[in-house]
Amino acid sequence: MSRNMGSGRYPSSGERSELADRVVRVNRVAKVVKGGRKFSFSALIVVGDMNGRVGAGIGKAREVTEAIRKGMDVAKRNMITVPMVGTTIPHEVHLKLGAARIMLKPAAPGTGVISGGAMRAVIETAGIKDILTKSHGTNNPINTVRATLAALQQLKNAPQVAELRGRDIEQMVGKRLAAAYKGNSSPRSGEVAASAAGGTEGA
Repeated sequence: MSRNMGSGRYPSSGERSELADRVVRVNRVAKVVKGGRKFSFSALIVVGDMNGRVGAGIGKAREVTEAIRKGMDVAKRNMITVPMVGTTIPHEVHLKLGAARIMLKPAAPGTGVISGGAMRAVIETAGIKDILTKSHGTNNPINTVRATLAALQQLKNAPQVAELRGRDIEQMVGKRLAAAYKGNSSPRSGEVAASAAGGTEGA
């Protein structure tokens, strides 16, 4: 038996209580042994600070609450940093990981999170507020979460690409977008996509 809990929340505790967490899936596993069955639970947890850091983990235990706690600990130890431009991502990403095919695309302010299921849990806990996403292939939430995190790790913003190329950021994206990357304003989705097409090419 499995339960998909894409919109469920479980209260954080401990020294990292400022993190938001999401219970994506709880799965019950039965092991047949001499004398009957032994039941255990596995929980897929996504944890993020709502400000560009997110991680995921799987916990296994005889009790649901213990499985969730273990999953949170694993997720906190495996958090990644997601480059952001305002409330969206720097550029479009296409990724294939196993049977999962993921597409992430920047969106204009006010668009919201156009996503569902396990992908939405990762996007929201990372703090991304405007994004378009698509998931093809597998509907397994574990593989979808792994593919989404891998896609987010491929993101690079203009300052990172400029540093790799040894160029000034204004030379690559112009003064307006350079100011947006420095946090002075929010760029439009089209501007972000255009800069990403030229800014990350060959990076």
